[in-house]
Amino acid sequence: MKVTFTNKTMGEIDAQFEVIFVVDKNLEHEFIADAETMARFEYKGEGNLLLLESRRLYVGIGKLSLEALRIGICKAYNALKGLNVANFKVATYLAGDEISTFMAYAEGAGLGSYEFDRYKSDKKPALLTEILVAKDEFSKKTVSAKKANLGLEYGAIMAECANFAKDIVNEIPEIYTPERMASDAQALAKSDKQIKCEIFDEKYLAKEKMNAFLAVNRASAHPPRLIHLSYKPKDAKRRIVFVGKGLTYDSGGLSLKPGDSMLTMKSDKSGATAAMAIIKGASALNLPFEIHAVMGATENMIGGNAYKPDDVLISRSGVTIEVRNTDAEGRLVLADCLSWAQELKPDLMIDMATLTGACVVGLGEYTSAIMGNSDELKNRFKALAKESGELFTPLDFNDHLRELVKSQIADVSNTASSRYGGALTAGIFLDKFVKDEYKDKWLHLDIAGPAYVQKAWGYNQYGASGAPVRACLYFLRALAKEM
Repeated sequence: MKVTFTNKTMGEIDAQFEVIFVVDKNLEHEFIADAETMARFEYKGEGNLLLLESRRLYVGIGKLSLEALRIGICKAYNALKGLNVANFKVATYLAGDEISTFMAYAEGAGLGSYEFDRYKSDKKPALLTEILVAKDEFSKKTVSAKKANLGLEYGAIMAECANFAKDIVNEIPEIYTPERMASDAQALAKSDKQIKCEIFDEKYLAKEKMNAFLAVNRASAHPPRLIHLSYKPKDAKRRIVFVGKGLTYDSGGLSLKPGDSMLTMKSDKSGATAAMAIIKGASALNLPFEIHAVMGATENMIGGNAYKPDDVLISRSGVTIEVRNTDAEGRLVLADCLSWAQELKPDLMIDMATLTGACVVGLGEYTSAIMGNSDELKNRFKALAKESGELFTPLDFNDHLRELVKSQIADVSNTASSRYGGALTAGIFLDKFVKDEYKDKWLHLDIAGPAYVQKAWGYNQYGASGAPVRACLYFLRALAKEM
């Protein structure tokens, strides 16, 4: 989907349809040209009003904000994509600074027009391929064409990276194995000279004593892969490491999931996929940080060689782990990956994982959790990522919950002794594998809710959303601005 800013007014643009956003139900604004028709249809500024005869579409977006713009563009696209319409025009609605506003336009278009139809026999590509943004401004302010175009460029990168992640998460487990993830990482590095790729196999994992990671993989027909991508610009200001859980499929292992819960488990690779997409975006945006993506890719399957409840695993860091549930496997993979990632000596380390159903129960399907030892860092991430529109809630560790992951026969148990607070106890488990010098430099993002939802929402379609790719890229951009 192409979004173009033009130095023309709405009246000067030759387009097949006109889209008008209704802000705060304001039907008295000069942009409103169909007051009588609205009255006839009792349109109050909520939802859409499609007027085929006048070739206008009104979209109610509520209070003007960057997120409202993204959703508004998506609503307009969905309303018009089934018609014989190749383009539409829309005015400029400044919801922040010019760059952020036009980023929102591009993101709404790119994210909203995404489709995963690889396995459909009857593909119906939309005719709608272009959005023309006029210089007319809702608040009658002057718009800089240079900043508008820069915003469109950045927004297109954000959407492209999120959609890159969506494609991988939506891909089926028969096709998308750990080896395929490694192949995609290599292809990314091949296509971008600023990105380097290293792939490590099961022999390397054994040499590194990454026994928790290897245990999860034991019953799979597909070997595991530790994937390391790096982006190192000159004079980098900080070294930031993203660690991602890459379960290309999770059956639950011997603690087998119920059939209904097994469906959608192709999405358990969302954290690793996000790490890959983030480094792709960091390079495209030329961010001034050294960025690393560390991904643990494996399946969790059943078989005669599967790891078992009651096993004790010796992790890479030497911490011993009592296995009480083989479906709590993501934290085992992350334990060894976090240990390995700290060898890179990060100034900041962020892990991302579809880690717990408890997080979805607690926060709902649309919100990710932020955990860690530093309240300042958690709150800062939320504040700097806010413009992305992705939703986060900080959750606090406490010593009472720490007691729940203690084991009677090992250093730590991979499940808590209580069913309550499962998202936090999973984060506390990971904290056991973070060295003291990195405790306050580490964040854990549990993205189990928004990473994959079985219904359309906002500008997201059924399936993968690309969480938290844009949030992390917005966070990195904001950090760069502070320097």
